[in-house]
Amino acid sequence: MKKQRKISEAYWFLSPYLLMFAMFIVVPVLVAVYLSFTNFNTIEMPKWIGFSNYTAIFTQDDVFMQYVLPNTIKFALIVGPGGYIISFMLAWMLAQIPSKPRTILALIIYSPSMTMGVAMTVVWSIFFSGDQTGYLNAWLLRLGFINMPIQWLQSPEYLMSIMIIVSLWSSMGVGFLAMLAGVLNIDQSIYEAGYIDGISNRFQEIIHITIPSMKPQMLFGAVMAVVTTFQSGDLGVQLSGGNPTPQYAGQVMVNHISDYGLTRYEMGYASALSVILLVGIYVLSKFSWKLFGEKE
Repeated sequence: MKKQRKISEAYWFLSPYLLMFAMFIVVPVLVAVYLSFTNFNTIEMPKWIGFSNYTAIFTQDDVFMQYVLPNTIKFALIVGPGGYIISFMLAWMLAQIPSKPRTILALIIYSPSMTMGVAMTVVWSIFFSGDQTGYLNAWLLRLGFINMPIQWLQSPEYLMSIMIIVSLWSSMGVGFLAMLAGVLNIDQSIYEAGYIDGISNRFQEIIHITIPSMKPQMLFGAVMAVVTTFQSGDLGVQLSGGNPTPQYAGQVMVNHISDYGLTRYEMGYASALSVILLVGIYVLSKFSWKLFGEKE
């Protein structure tokens, strides 16, 4: 009886979170899954069409197959692992220095991730501005590397590379802080025992002691890297100023969903795209769990 009372009290304390989670996560996901099997233009009632949206995505949507899917894979493979590795290395290096400079440097590294997307885009838009007053063009003109300004943000040749640079610059978020906390909380006696057992250099120390000792933080950082990578895909639209991006050079899943959902009002088709994106994030998160999750 007493145990059941404690369980019921625990559920009462959890109820606000469970209610919010259901309202803002579970219900929207279920609605999106349902709408993905319908033809819905936000005005008329949804009309059930089965798997037609999914079939159209993979057989009729040339933009998706030729640009969106390859761009998304390229962006995710570079920004996700790249930002994750950089976060870990910076966290490890900061852990080797005294507390005061570490705190200052950690704040400097973390601060770009706190910047609002619009403000961050304004800063980088000025840097990559296509006229001669843009910082990059001004430097290159002054040094004689170019004879006329380059339209960095409107050029299909450069847009994806700029998106990757900006995303990596802003990817040191809570995952980076979690890794820093994980490195700092490792018992130093483990390192001493490791060197007694034969570890002879820093690389072996990282592989055999540091990473295994902070698997929960590594898992959290991996999941956050996956989520952040797909969220930051909207940078192409913010930087270039239009959706779709010039010649679809920066078009990724997030942009494609926004294009169909908010511009064309084809909510059923956009929902199908969002479900595919959700499945992709889930698969990558499970892969991260396999790598860093606790083995029973």
